[in-house]
Amino acid sequence: LIKTIIKKTTGNITVSAVDAGEELAEKTLAFDCFVQIIDGAADVILKGEKVKLALGEAIIIPAHSSHRIAATEQFKMISTIIKSGYED
Repeated sequence: LIKTIIKKTTGNITVSAVDAGEELAEKTLAFDCFVQIIDGAADVILKGEKVKLALGEAIIIPAHSSHRIAATEQFKMISTIIKSGYED
């Protein structure tokens, strides 16, 4: 389940809920993305390296970085992208 809270040309905020064992598809974004876990835990695989995030923890995924997010247990997250206008 993915719910968009704000979607503007300058950025967006989304809330996602993912069941245990599921994985969000690998992607690369043109802008930095701030991801915070608000329930449960997840693995963020960033450039092939696994980072474990638990409740309240966050990570900044740099622009143009290949990443995917896997649910080690059911989790919810908020992701925020702010488009600054100077990225490609």
